[in-house]
Amino acid sequence: MDEVVQPFEADVGRVLEIVINSLYKERAIFLRELISNASDACDKLRYESLSKPELLGADPKLEIRILADPGANLLTVVDDGIGMDKDELAANLGTIARSGTARFVQELTGDRAKDLKLIGQFGVGFYSVFMVADKVVVRSTRAGQSRGWVWASDGKSGFTIKEDDQPLPRGTAVTLHLKEDAKEFLDAARIREIVRTYSDHVAFPIILEAKPRPGDTKTKAHEPQQINSASALWARPRSEITEEQYREFYHHVGHTFDEPFARVHFTAEGTLSYTALLFVPSHRPFDLYDPKRRHGVRLYVRRVFITDQLEELLPRYLRFVSGVVDSEDLQLNVSRETLQHGVVVQKMRKQLTKRILDELARKAAEAGEGGSVPTGEGEARPNGEAKPEEQKSKGPSYLEWWAELGPVLKEGLFEDAENRAKLLELARFKSTRGPGWVSLAEYVGRMRPGQDAILYVTGESAEALRSSPQLEAALAKGCEVLLLDDPVDEFWVPEVREYEGKKFVSLTKGEVDLSRIPDEGKIETPDELWDDSFKKLLAKMKSLLGEEVKDVRPSKRLRESAVCLVADEQGLDFRLERFLKQHHQLDRLSKPILEVNGRHELVRRMAAMAADPAMEQDLAELTRLLLDQARIVQGEPIPDPGAFSRRMSAFLAKGLPAAA
Repeated sequence: MDEVVQPFEADVGRVLEIVINSLYKERAIFLRELISNASDACDKLRYESLSKPELLGADPKLEIRILADPGANLLTVVDDGIGMDKDELAANLGTIARSGTARFVQELTGDRAKDLKLIGQFGVGFYSVFMVADKVVVRSTRAGQSRGWVWASDGKSGFTIKEDDQPLPRGTAVTLHLKEDAKEFLDAARIREIVRTYSDHVAFPIILEAKPRPGDTKTKAHEPQQINSASALWARPRSEITEEQYREFYHHVGHTFDEPFARVHFTAEGTLSYTALLFVPSHRPFDLYDPKRRHGVRLYVRRVFITDQLEELLPRYLRFVSGVVDSEDLQLNVSRETLQHGVVVQKMRKQLTKRILDELARKAAEAGEGGSVPTGEGEARPNGEAKPEEQKSKGPSYLEWWAELGPVLKEGLFEDAENRAKLLELARFKSTRGPGWVSLAEYVGRMRPGQDAILYVTGESAEALRSSPQLEAALAKGCEVLLLDDPVDEFWVPEVREYEGKKFVSLTKGEVDLSRIPDEGKIETPDELWDDSFKKLLAKMKSLLGEEVKDVRPSKRLRESAVCLVADEQGLDFRLERFLKQHHQLDRLSKPILEVNGRHELVRRMAAMAADPAMEQDLAELTRLLLDQARIVQGEPIPDPGAFSRRMSAFLAKGLPAAA
């Protein structure tokens, strides 16, 4: 059969290049990745064989073999797992079927330190083999099929796939033609060291078969020898598990390269018996906002893998969590469809969610960044569960972690009423107080005398919101304002409504009365232009703008700016309206309210213009100019940019001295 070279997708080529160049000093991880893939393949076959025992054929054993042949310069990793057919080989090894891949590639810089962090978020996977190999050959036969296939590539030009003349009974064999500077990975002692460091926790036997090097007459060929403990890490006593073993298990189950931020390892006993070992990542996965992304928690029943697609095991806002849950109560042959809405899974979900949120609260409290340590010593625990292991803070701080993953956790404020109180304590926000983060407890503790609400504004970025005109009166009174710039903020705030009896009040909606809060260091002065002339101006402006606005009214929130736009009290915030319209949930945007600052010098002059019929045209142009200005500040599009530019140029020209 003629071989046809199929090119890699463009993203694959770029990923290969950066992995090879940036991870050169971390090359040993290629073996970890191959063993991890082999373990997954064995897990999947063991589960499928529960309902289809014929898939195991005459050879029921499941193991992973490493064959080292220094004479031929070949290293092979073989598994007896599920295997792949032709289409699966092309899909799994010729493309990177992950959302976020394009953005990952765009953000790669060529700087080793920065790219290493990005790769840690993205994961390394099969392509790490090209750090050590000039050529890779993958032979695979899917369990239950007789035809086998051979995939081959040099990691540069692309890959070929052809039918295997001598197919494996089942499973996959990955053979590496090692580079000259990678021969260390043929040494039996080096292989043992790597396996014990990275893969000792793998639940299947890893068998090493190593031939002596050419010309070595003293060393005999090593008898096949198991080089891992092959016991489920989560089932061991916590006192016997090292931090390094936990870390490498996280890399195994998460298929990632970063460090875990938090860990939850406990056993529930009683009416519901199971063991859970869960990890929270330090960095945001690249596909975190992909609608198809689910949590990375695998379900086992008495050490037998069942599924890694049980969506109901954790709420969606915890989709960054990975790990394992091993149940003693479920049936081995239970279907995923039956599990999704089963009572046992719902009980497990409740406890797992609680444990993860408690651990995050503990991390925040240990770092002195708000929150309280839940479930103290001596308190009763459901189902006789053991106390979770407490970790010393290491890696990123809680605030650094929140900057990465907080927006996703805030989705739970909208979705999970049962855990809303916990999530509100975990939440951190940007505010006008400074560049850092604040908790709601800290905000409430700093509220001004007479202030009875949590003030906030929403927008595209915190930095832009800091100069929002709607903040002026609040800042003049020394009030702190939350700057909510995550898209999810538009949804959870109306749902939550209050915190510790303090309502959330938007400064961009309805009337905002701050009169009971004294100006900081200032004396309140009566409004100077809220007289008949000002009322006449507002009526004139409303008439001139017609259907472009819902109303024109005096502003109690402006101090320095002439005008601003606000939404109606019963309406939606501007950003939420735009979002819903973009997603075809609204046909059109509602009309804004234009608020006018009666103290502003420009408004004073406009009031004088409103009394002079000869100035009506100028007043009309200036009114529309101010409306467009308010739209720009609010992030709204200008209907006619050309007209705005002409008006602006005309009024600027009037303010300049005449040319000589």
